[in-house]
Amino acid sequence: MSDSIVVIGGGIAGLGVCEAVRERDALVPLTLICAEPQLPYDRVRLSEILVSGASAESLRLRPEEWFEDHHVDVRLGAWVAHVDAGARTIVLAGGEEIAYGSLVLATGSNALMPPIPGIDQDHVHAFRGPEDCEAIRAAAGTAKRAAVIGGGLLGLEAARGIAAQGCDVTVVHLMDRLMERQLDAGSAGLLQDALEMDVELRRQTQEIAADRLRFADGDELEADLVVVSIGISPETTLGRAAGAEVNRGIVVDDALRTSLANVWAVGECAEHRGLVHGLVAPILEQTRVAAAALLGDSGAIYEGSIPSTKLKVAGVDLFTVGDAEGDGQAVVTDVAEGIYRKLALRDGVACGAILLGDLRGAEALSSLVRKREPVDDALATLAASLEAGPAEMADDVQVCNCNGVCKGDIMRSVTQDGASTPREVMAMTRAGTGCGSCKPLVVDIVALACGGEVADEPAYLCPCQRQTREDLAAVIREQGLESVSEVSQACGTGRECGACKPGLAYLVSEINANRHREERDARFINDRVHGNIQKDGTFSVVPRMRGGVTTPAELRRIADVAEKYEIPLVKVTGGQRIDLLGVRKQDLPKIWDELGMPSGHAYAKAVRTVKTCVGSDFCRFGLTDSMGTGIEMEQAWEGLHTPAKVKGGVSGCARNCAEATIKDIGLVAVGDDQWQVRVGGAAGGNVREADVLCTVDSRAEALRVSTTFLQYYRENADFKERTYDFVPRIGLDAIRAAVMDPETGAALRERFRLAKAAATDPWLERREPYHPNQFKNPDDEDDDAGEPLLVGPPSGGAR
Repeated sequence: MSDSIVVIGGGIAGLGVCEAVRERDALVPLTLICAEPQLPYDRVRLSEILVSGASAESLRLRPEEWFEDHHVDVRLGAWVAHVDAGARTIVLAGGEEIAYGSLVLATGSNALMPPIPGIDQDHVHAFRGPEDCEAIRAAAGTAKRAAVIGGGLLGLEAARGIAAQGCDVTVVHLMDRLMERQLDAGSAGLLQDALEMDVELRRQTQEIAADRLRFADGDELEADLVVVSIGISPETTLGRAAGAEVNRGIVVDDALRTSLANVWAVGECAEHRGLVHGLVAPILEQTRVAAAALLGDSGAIYEGSIPSTKLKVAGVDLFTVGDAEGDGQAVVTDVAEGIYRKLALRDGVACGAILLGDLRGAEALSSLVRKREPVDDALATLAASLEAGPAEMADDVQVCNCNGVCKGDIMRSVTQDGASTPREVMAMTRAGTGCGSCKPLVVDIVALACGGEVADEPAYLCPCQRQTREDLAAVIREQGLESVSEVSQACGTGRECGACKPGLAYLVSEINANRHREERDARFINDRVHGNIQKDGTFSVVPRMRGGVTTPAELRRIADVAEKYEIPLVKVTGGQRIDLLGVRKQDLPKIWDELGMPSGHAYAKAVRTVKTCVGSDFCRFGLTDSMGTGIEMEQAWEGLHTPAKVKGGVSGCARNCAEATIKDIGLVAVGDDQWQVRVGGAAGGNVREADVLCTVDSRAEALRVSTTFLQYYRENADFKERTYDFVPRIGLDAIRAAVMDPETGAALRERFRLAKAAATDPWLERREPYHPNQFKNPDDEDDDAGEPLLVGPPSGGAR
């Protein structure tokens, strides 16, 4: 295919080329070769995996359907063995030959591992991919002390991830300050003070021993876990072997062409005018120019990028642009607040800026530096930047560094493309969908574009397609759709960014009364393994104790499991249950089997628990059987998923010991078998007293009304909408009319009965897993099926 384009490299650069090509040409044959076994993910946010233990899938840039819709042939786990530029073919490691008209090398980079004696030991790790995160997290759980060699951005993020596992960590850096490429001495000092971790500067590691580092000056540092993050090495293997000119990176011209005919290079593997760029913003600039050049635009020129970044470094807000060292400067510092603001000049022109702790005016300063604006008074300009708002920003000021979105792009999405709310703009432009630091500014620019009045945000289930819950529910019912993939195929839902898939999964199951076709890849990790993931990547197990009532036998089993599996924390929850915290993923099936108790659904958007007081059985103030009522209530509801978590309570008298008046659904005894039914309570950051739905004269009627309301909520609430938001939004009168009406109430209860009949205990999957790797970790040796393993060569595709 003489006009076909093949892109080697499934990272941000490779995907960026595909996106930019498709913006210009919807039909040119396009193939993306990914060495890693998963679709392109946001490597910039890799530290999130290290902290939380989530999979690389959680950082996925586009869902599988996007590639299908945009006719991109994706080859996962495909290693390119050879490029024949003369014949215009590439050969995969398995022997398959692919012809191309134009080839783009986006092979990325590898972690730089210096030749330090001992660096090849098992306790020494790079920090470059998901597989590194998994190994580091596992080691941090047992290490006595860790050391991170490298005080740049990735090194500090690695240190933060290790510290999140409860392991003491020291950052070891060769230079005299942290992040010396972006920061000056003053800002680096403030950053170091804010990190709250040990830092060793001016330290040259001479040897890595089994339990310590040895430095060139003879000092030693104890460390039985070592992470090396000192920089990157451009992956140029394929380009060099094919005959391209290579220095540090693959040399490209201003159109991103290599020295080989019909071959381009972008991203961390490319060297342009002597520079290799490793930040997202310049890489995306390159991809747009390369795409234009690939499609015949002779005017497509890349003139280089002024480096800038806006992010959180180990939790500290930071913005840098250009070169912060000049012949003139203005600096404002508030040491007590951890704030540092600097504007640097060279020959009277803005050349760089640093903002630490207070990022106001970042875009205004960035614009000055990028346009090389003359500055008469640096201090006055720095002060004025604090007051600069969206109206003062030029259209070409970049707002979202992660996705290369400028103010003008956001304005046009409103004034020309029909967007009217921040969520619509973010879905349309992708601004604010990376690290999220620019979201407040995006909201302000949308307000500016709308003339100061922003339309009420529709409760879209899928913002990308502007589809509400009601829109999609109608289609599901009309066409009898039974799976997420069927809805996606019919409506386009979830095919752009995929973020709405969990909400769609709930909607499909609810409308089909749990007689749907389950597609587990649309669920959150908690729902995949039926446990609540913790910040260290372990899980919590909360067996159901209906009404907060248990038995000595159950308590013995819980104690035996906690001891056998060395569970680090056993805690009584606010919902009168016992939480086993710190459970390893691979231990979940065995623990569930030995407990022999049903799931408490503490991890899910589902009916969680019904809290009770002891009631009339033991309490001298109790008016009725609150425990029995709570147990019956929980038995009737357990196993059902809901738009958001639902907590219940039953208080046996007005003293309200079970706090039923601040539950999603609460019953309060107000007489001898007389009950108040309350809905929409909250006890979180904002306390809301539940509204009285009705007062009834029997326990059976109280349960009937409560169940009817629960089903009404299940059918009408937006995904993630708690009852305390749902009730005020719909209105108590409207809810009361639907729930108390004999005809509509009976229909709601019948649909509830059907859904309940189809519900099963998810913990039964301990015996028959949904897929073979459901409860395995990515580094298990026998993983050979199910979820893709997070292993392989660099994202570029070179072997």
